[in-house]
Amino acid sequence: MRSGERSAVASIEQSADVDPTAVVGSRTRVWHLAQIRQGARIGDDCVIGRGAYIGAGVSVGAASKIQNHALVYEPADLGPGVFIGPAAVLTNDRFPRAANPDLTVKTGRDWQRVGVVVREGASVGARAVCVAPVTIGRWALVAAGAVVTRDVPDFALVAGAPARRVGWVGRAGVPLDPDPHEEGVLVCPATGARYRLTADGALVEETPEARDDA
Repeated sequence: MRSGERSAVASIEQSADVDPTAVVGSRTRVWHLAQIRQGARIGDDCVIGRGAYIGAGVSVGAASKIQNHALVYEPADLGPGVFIGPAAVLTNDRFPRAANPDLTVKTGRDWQRVGVVVREGASVGARAVCVAPVTIGRWALVAAGAVVTRDVPDFALVAGAPARRVGWVGRAGVPLDPDPHEEGVLVCPATGARYRLTADGALVEETPEARDDA
């Protein structure tokens, strides 16, 4: 799809404000009063909720959901399958000021935008704040109301202000349980999928090949 095109099968409510240079993917639904600014790219099969804000040049991967009144400021980069909860905020200014030290109004030339990266499948809960620059790892889960000030590892469950890891989750988003028969292995109670802690403290999905090698 070329810049400026909207898929014929995307659904955009009349009250939504979608810049002509934004790209909205097939089967994506943009609800009332949402704003999608210039150069933003929204993938296929997404939902952009009522009153949500997508900043200029922001990229949203396919099958993502940006819930009501969420604020996704540029230059955020969201992978496929990402969930941004109601009223969550992805910031873009490390040292926010309205004015320069001499009280002249700041312009775009007076500050440097920094972004939040949200990897594939990750979720940011309602009213959470991700303070840029941070990266939310693959399939991680940020609890509602958390304030994220540092990178979040893949599959981590973080909560609090500032957010700290309080557990691990799998692709289903359900907290993982320790395998009682094998140290360092966690199991999803919803799907039975297995995950293994590495020597450096990361969590990785256990493949049949890795299980045979173990």
